Amino acid sequence: MSGKPSPLGPDDITSDSPFTLPGFFDALGEGRLLGAACADCGETLVPPRPACSACGSRSVSVEEQPRTGRVVSYTAVHTPPPAFVEEAPYTVAIVELDSGARVTGRLEADYEDVAIDDPVELTVREPDEALRERSLSYETDWPLHVFEPR
Repeated sequence: MSGKPSPLGPDDITSDSPFTLPGFFDALGEGRLLGAACADCGETLVPPRPACSACGSRSVSVEEQPRTGRVVSYTAVHTPPPAFVEEAPYTVAIVELDSGARVTGRLEADYEDVAIDDPVELTVREPDEALRERSLSYETDWPLHVFEPR
């Protein structure tokens, strides 16, 4: 018997599973950044998904991910969705975590102060009242993830 996880089936994905966004954000609110590690190709998916986007395998398992990584791409958002107009311009980055997984998120830095390969760390914040008012009804208690320069 190999140590490879069995392919996920329908009973493995419940409403509070980390393979769902509510389950992922519940874990994030508890301080755990989770990803799905593919046993077949080694890809790590954040947030976790029940099937690997790289090879299609359903042999994935949930693993805690590091909160540190490096900027691989970034941009300034000058024309945001209407709910975020007051916050523009702001910086959004794609970060490669130390595990190799990539995550998109806000970066607490001015665009001019960011460079490719800058080290960053993920922080988790409770949503404030203003963010709750702009959130969809099922997102109001989801924590906000923000990258900060290290």
